Amino acid sequence: MPTIVRRTLGAIDLSFLGTASAQPSSTRNHSAIALRLAGDVWLFDCGEATQHQIQKSGVKMGRIKKIFITHTHGDHIFGLLPLMASLANGAGGTTEDVADSRAQNSDNVNVEHLEIYGPLGTRAYVRAGLTHTYTLLGAPYVVHELRFPTDPPNGDHTELPRHTSELPSGRNIAQADGIWKDIFKDDIVSVSAASILHSVPCVGYVIQEAPVPGKMDPQKYIPSIKRTKTPMSVMSRLQQGESVELSDGSILHGPPRRPGRKIVILGDTYDPSAIADIAASPDLLVHEATNAHLPGVDPNTKPTDTLESVETRAKSRGHSTPQMAGAFASRIRAQKLVLNHFSARYPGSDDVSAEARTTMEAISALAREQFKAEIICARDLMTVEVNLKEEHTDSG
Repeated sequence: MPTIVRRTLGAIDLSFLGTASAQPSSTRNHSAIALRLAGDVWLFDCGEATQHQIQKSGVKMGRIKKIFITHTHGDHIFGLLPLMASLANGAGGTTEDVADSRAQNSDNVNVEHLEIYGPLGTRAYVRAGLTHTYTLLGAPYVVHELRFPTDPPNGDHTELPRHTSELPSGRNIAQADGIWKDIFKDDIVSVSAASILHSVPCVGYVIQEAPVPGKMDPQKYIPSIKRTKTPMSVMSRLQQGESVELSDGSILHGPPRRPGRKIVILGDTYDPSAIADIAASPDLLVHEATNAHLPGVDPNTKPTDTLESVETRAKSRGHSTPQMAGAFASRIRAQKLVLNHFSARYPGSDDVSAEARTTMEAISALAREQFKAEIICARDLMTVEVNLKEEHTDSG
């Protein structure tokens, strides 16, 4: 695919398309998050009916360029194949006497294509699903797999031949020092990953914006530019933090760049410790909070339930409580915590239902015992902006 040179990501936000755990409910769809940046959309997980949620949201389906799968449990991946078919004008083939260009092998890696990242089994799942449903796609795709140390370094985990729309450039990415560093990187953003503990192999992703231009005071530069009759167009270079030599030999230095935004999106987990180092100091952390002990709030609370028993039960199934999410957010010094992946017991209608609001406020309160910064309980079709930190203008 041709390299696209971009100077800045611009506005970044996350749209929560699905916030349920194992079973969806009337107010929560299966897991999917859309990250919008630089005009593109990257999906993180793609549970059942994700494309229906996209149609209800402000996310433009045609902008989806990458999909990152955290693990291959069905509630995180069952919506992938239908979405791919819609994205790429998929069809079920034609009769024998009618040619269909979509049936031709796609080997041109330089054409625009959908990139999919996920653990071992992602490639086999996509290939088998498309093959056995006779689905032809009008655009190519590629699957890059994040291989754990216990995974085979080669092979596709399937005997099926490559699908006609599957590019041969899919990588099997090995861990180095416990992480997958820069599985994607361009001039303004990178993605790294690490394993997190769940009941099956699972991944957390770290999206890191490159340093961004600092704010500048034009009056610091304009007098020198005018005095030396240097074209005012150099202001754009200064804004990018570059140094510019003027016609008299003097040099103007643009404001120093400032750190870019950092977003951490975790899959299901009862212990994400392995990602802590590369996840440090994010602007936003998305962490699951599947189960909570809510006596007096949740009518399904058992008389024998305690904070400890609920946590033990959550961990036994590979999941977390709000307190566990809050503790990890504090550990990595997150600026903001978004709780996600809730049991069907917790309705996602807290924007319109007082009862649901009481439940979600109680869940937030549990997380706040461990984390004192901003906490948001995600609900379907909610959008959360990720803004750059405020900075004083460089005035010399």
